[in-house]
Amino acid sequence: MESLHPRIRLLWIARGALAAVVLAVALAALDQWLVAVPPVAIGIVVALALVLGIVYAIRLYQVWQFELQDDALYLERGVVTFVETAVPFVRVQHVDTQFGPVERVLGLSSVVVYTAGSRNADVRIPGLTPDRARSLQDTLRELAVESEAEDAV
Repeated sequence: MESLHPRIRLLWIARGALAAVVLAVALAALDQWLVAVPPVAIGIVVALALVLGIVYAIRLYQVWQFELQDDALYLERGVVTFVETAVPFVRVQHVDTQFGPVERVLGLSSVVVYTAGSRNADVRIPGLTPDRARSLQDTLRELAVESEAEDAV
């Protein structure tokens, strides 16, 4: 199975840090307007949230994997709830490559695979280099076209 690029950890850690900052602002607002919250308690809660965000990002990177097999794209991911997904190539509708602003700064991109069906009709593979994302996009597109021809009646 293939892992994501290590720089994705920076993005996930930054998201965890942003959540800790939002928590700090919320606790400060709570202290200001509703209930007195000791500054030490705010500091401890925010530090704990930051540490948990970092640990979560590192663990998520360790478990996030994907693989192209003969019949489908397989993904494994999740920290609290581990998810295994199989996307049969015959179900692939189209494939996009996305480059968000933060991802571009980190030199990363994502591949989004849209599938037939209404429940969880898309699968996102984050943390790829732009070259790997384009390569994966092309490969998935080719495999989807091939499987469609094989599935025809």
